[in-house]
Amino acid sequence: MRVVCSFIERTSKAVCQKTSRVYSSFQDCPRYSKALVLLTVSGGGFLAYSGAKSFFGPDSSLQDDRKRVIVLGTGWAGTTFLKNLDSTQYDVKVISPRNYFAFTPLLPSVTVGTVEARSIVEPIRNIIKKKLGNVGFLEAECYEIDAKNKKVHCRSTQKTGLEGKEEFIVDYDYLVVATGARANTFNTPGVEEHTHFLKEIEDAQNIRRNVIDCFERANLPNLSDEERKNNLHFVVVGGGPTGVEFAAELHDFLEEDLSRLYPQVKDFVKITLVEAADHILNMFDKRITAFAEEKFQRDGIDVKLGSMVVKVNDKAISTKERSTGLVQHIPYGMVVWSTGIGTRPFITNFMKKIGQGNRRVLATDEWLRVEGEDCDGIYALGDCATINQRKVMDDIAAIFKKADKDNSGTLTVKKLQEVMEDICERYPQVKLYLKNKRMKNIVALLEESKGDDNKESKEFDIERVKTALSAVDSQMKNLPPTAQVAAQQGQYLAKCFNRMKECDQNPEGPLRIRDEGRHRFHPFRYRHLGQFAPLGGEQTAAQLPGDLVSIGHSSQWLWYSVYASKQVSWRNRLLVISDWGKRFVHGRDSSRL
Repeated sequence: MRVVCSFIERTSKAVCQKTSRVYSSFQDCPRYSKALVLLTVSGGGFLAYSGAKSFFGPDSSLQDDRKRVIVLGTGWAGTTFLKNLDSTQYDVKVISPRNYFAFTPLLPSVTVGTVEARSIVEPIRNIIKKKLGNVGFLEAECYEIDAKNKKVHCRSTQKTGLEGKEEFIVDYDYLVVATGARANTFNTPGVEEHTHFLKEIEDAQNIRRNVIDCFERANLPNLSDEERKNNLHFVVVGGGPTGVEFAAELHDFLEEDLSRLYPQVKDFVKITLVEAADHILNMFDKRITAFAEEKFQRDGIDVKLGSMVVKVNDKAISTKERSTGLVQHIPYGMVVWSTGIGTRPFITNFMKKIGQGNRRVLATDEWLRVEGEDCDGIYALGDCATINQRKVMDDIAAIFKKADKDNSGTLTVKKLQEVMEDICERYPQVKLYLKNKRMKNIVALLEESKGDDNKESKEFDIERVKTALSAVDSQMKNLPPTAQVAAQQGQYLAKCFNRMKECDQNPEGPLRIRDEGRHRFHPFRYRHLGQFAPLGGEQTAAQLPGDLVSIGHSSQWLWYSVYASKQVSWRNRLLVISDWGKRFVHGRDSSRL
């Protein structure tokens, strides 16, 4: 018996040593880390699995040489970055007060039960478990960034039973700030206390409950008709895509479902859309704007254009007409505030520390690197940041000097053509300006003399170049704070991180205008893939690349296809499609949960 036990002991040690060597080999070759090693001992089985996480724990020496990457936020930018990052090269920690990713374009559908909240969220740990290397998640909120010492100060959102230990500090080598933004109240009195925002899952669920509450209150027998009318007046502030889509979803909910369930009060329902500008959907093509306004008028949605909200109390909302200055007090049952985005408080404090205190959001360069003192290794993307594109006129002297290799004081067409590709990549407004002016190249912009046969010997001095390029910078525009922009930025930054070591040795970016050599990476360039505006009644307006506009039922089916395909997992795709199907068959659920 002792002999058998001794044999088993020696065999077990050998198996463990073998497993350890196999595991180390798999760490060197991550693509094989899902391999299974099956060893049979004395008729029994021993199963060793080399998974995504470190076999020896997160503090293993196997991870010591890896740079630590901290990702703040689990929105579109942060989640897309995480999904595309080669996590075997880094030690990654994701920090966010919410432990899931939410498909925010469908939030208006959640407010009325067209889609359930659980169908558009994906636990962030489901994404992390599919990643190789050392990736972790901490449910906490960041309240301070110490850029000088490369530390992030965080506070746990789990405040029960921590006995004062809810705060902690995390070190980083690279920090990716993707915390998104909060609703912008423009310091309007009463907005925080009396209105509903539509930025998070919790906001959509609160709106859904409040809509049902308004109908249940209005259905009570002891209310007057005037009180019922006020209770069923729904006001939407903001004529952007979110406000318009919510108004359309709410109208469909009232017409298709609630009017049958509450027939006694359906005639008291009213929806008002308040917009400070002269039109709704200003960022869309004018054809879409006109169609949306006409459709809302046919549907009975009151659109108040040129009206600014100046105050909100618990019973009425006060608006001021821009043209006449007339102030109106409008009773309401519920107000949804969707007027734009504002900066989160800890981002505002961070901006003051790094010399960006006079800005609205974090400023980055074209490589998404935060500009400012001690900001080495800090990147920002999504709604919390904007790209500070360099102006051509600020660098015109350096551009001229870089092209004038022989220091002659003039540029020929040949000299310009040698650096033109790098100039257009570094300053995209040049390419856009030439496209808008329908010019083939910068030579046409410089207005070559007619009848000059030898164009390559044509010379231009710096004043001629300045005059030609003086209007180019007017083409610069800030990117819109949309999910599409944030996702593309996350994908771009992950690609840069994956190629960082390679591009340190062999830069692939454009020529440095103010320095020698080339940039490590190509700068970020947003590619607009189109945008949708659901208008209710199974009709959607779509603005597609190439100035194509589609409005109607066919665009609605395109919207269904695109939004289903863009879900983060097959689980979400199936759930969303199932919700749409249930709504077609059984209608929306009006339960107050």
